[in-house]
Amino acid sequence: MLQPKKPAAAPAATTASKKAPKKDETSPFQKAPKNFGIGNNVQPKRDLARMVKMPKNVRLQRQRRILYQRLKVPPAITQFTKTVDKNTGACLSDAFMLFIFLWQA
Repeated sequence: MLQPKKPAAAPAATTASKKAPKKDETSPFQKAPKNFGIGNNVQPKRDLARMVKMPKNVRLQRQRRILYQRLKVPPAITQFTKTVDKNTGACLSDAFMLFIFLWQA
């Protein structure tokens, strides 16, 4: 996490060593406020670390987890979220058929 920068401590100025320069009102260089509108001054750089695009798989995993947390599904439907693949299902089906055949005999 980025820590906010603390402003530097102002040095202790003595009135004898440094005197404030007099402001010249007739100076040709007048400081104008910056205008950050379209076509005007360039905007200052910002910290864009939290706006980095996440990888697609990470984003999908997080979305799925949040959806499952928010979603309340009855147990009769939730049991179908953990299904068996086709090969294992075929083996189980054969085993059940054999069990039923032997049980009837």
